[in-house]
Amino acid sequence: MTITTPARATAVRHLSAPATARLLGSWRATGPAYASLADALRAAVLAGSLPALTRLPSERDLASALHVSRTTTSAAYARLRELGFATSHVGSGTVTVLPRGGRHAGSTRPSAGDAPVTDLADEHAVDLAQATPDAVDALHGAYARALEALPAYLGTGGYAHLGLDTLRRAVARRYSARGVPTTADQVLVTTGAQQALAVLATTLVRRGETAVVESPTYFHGIEVLQRAGARVVGVPPGDVESLESAVRATGARLVYLVPDHHNPTGTSLDHDARRAVADLAARLDVTVVGDETLTDLDLDGVGPLPPLAGPGTHPRLVSVGSASKSFWGGLRVGWVRADRQLVHRLGAARQVLDIATPVLEQLAVAELLEVEHEILPGRRAALRARRDLLVDEVRERFPDWDVPRPSGGLCLWVGLGRPVAQPLAAAAVAEGLQLSPGPRFTPDGTAKDRVRLTYTRSPAVLADAVDRLERAWRRVTG
Repeated sequence: MTITTPARATAVRHLSAPATARLLGSWRATGPAYASLADALRAAVLAGSLPALTRLPSERDLASALHVSRTTTSAAYARLRELGFATSHVGSGTVTVLPRGGRHAGSTRPSAGDAPVTDLADEHAVDLAQATPDAVDALHGAYARALEALPAYLGTGGYAHLGLDTLRRAVARRYSARGVPTTADQVLVTTGAQQALAVLATTLVRRGETAVVESPTYFHGIEVLQRAGARVVGVPPGDVESLESAVRATGARLVYLVPDHHNPTGTSLDHDARRAVADLAARLDVTVVGDETLTDLDLDGVGPLPPLAGPGTHPRLVSVGSASKSFWGGLRVGWVRADRQLVHRLGAARQVLDIATPVLEQLAVAELLEVEHEILPGRRAALRARRDLLVDEVRERFPDWDVPRPSGGLCLWVGLGRPVAQPLAAAAVAEGLQLSPGPRFTPDGTAKDRVRLTYTRSPAVLADAVDRLERAWRRVTG
């Protein structure tokens, strides 16, 4: 397989040597230092933390910052060029790029959903960073019924800024069935839950204000807050006392939580914690956003817990949901359940991004919600089997690791016993495996002894992934 790179790449940003050293963290593995450094840089490009078209520091400056020889950095840059991840020209330095020609046009390997947007160059690589399962069997039929319903909407302009009434009513019924009486005007339909989080962040947080999140947490949740200009402070998942202390100390305007099958730890807030969070929102006048994209994925039959919104409609309690994890990521349909005044405010703000969510996808999701009681048991059973396979395989191969078996969700939060998450992620890239190191899920770069492994791929792919993980671990530990 031939990998080609652009003849010339113009850098749009520059990364200093000290910043590169901070980005790479503990990058060393066993074997040649130049190979470990090249793998670490390549992993950063694939993770999106080192964007393409970034001019890297000079070989001399990076060698000084990393306390290695210039021969090491020179050989590492040469290795990056060989693999198609960098290009160098006189006067332009070394610039990161993404390889071209690394995948056949007909490849069906999924691109990253809950993962970085870049790809491994090898079409046979395994992606354990993505946390979005394949589509449910009922999806095709839902689209067929949606097409039958579509003619009724063709006489309109096609823009439903707050969402189609039929979908908003379906989502409202869903919340009402969970014990939270909801009407359609309390629901905003968005283009995926990620857009919902982005609109909430830009609407509710001003530049320089503080937002409090769990640490670790969903890394795109951290990103949307940081891009909105917020100072992001982390507290341990489930620790409501620390949460309240952080809100009081910082004057935070927004709290972001994943209450059900937390990403990445898999834990859930109990009834007492949910009541305490709702009370906190009212007493401290802070908006609490509960990300419920994983709520449906209760794999052990523990049973659904009530939304953070509780039985009322407090304006400071907001829920975000999505069809991505329950049915298919390609649907790109999400929603916000909030006070109707906030719904209209968010609806006006989201028009800067995309005006409205596509009509056909909304109709398809409305169809799926009508029969979700028939769909979700099969979804849970398939994910339960994959979770158990990955847990058992990893525990057997790595007896010194901490491998919890989460009661729901899509991933394992694995403890390595030593702070080598970033070197392991870099070594995994060399084995054709993509995984997510722990620091990516924290606002301060901690959790260096953890990695997140998703179990959304097929059993055969998961078994192959563990083989690659074992080889990567040997690279790190010798």
